[in-house]
Amino acid sequence: MKAAACRQRGIGFVGMVMIAAGLIFVTILGMKLVPAYMHSAQIAQIFKTIARDPAMQGATISEIKDSYSKRANINYITDITAEDIEISKGDGQLRLTANYSVKIPVAGNITLLLEFNPSSS
Repeated sequence: MKAAACRQRGIGFVGMVMIAAGLIFVTILGMKLVPAYMHSAQIAQIFKTIARDPAMQGATISEIKDSYSKRANINYITDITAEDIEISKGDGQLRLTANYSVKIPVAGNITLLLEFNPSSS
């Protein structure tokens, strides 16, 4: 009986529970992080669309901000508002940028702070 115990290989119950807990934690963390990254990508795409739109090249800053607000409303983006956007027109090209952060509560008093810098370029 003692010889058979020495040859056994594999993971024990406690090890399997620890691995399962780790996988569950990583999955939950991923489910909380993915929406923030998706919104950042959507904001960057909106910026690029506005910057490439020929109608926006001669538009005023308020018209550009209004265009962003409408597009963000369609995609349910509430991370930044039109007032948070920095708009510059140089060399005949429109450039939109923003700097914002998102706080994501993980558990108890543990919070993740994500900083994003979407741009039209």
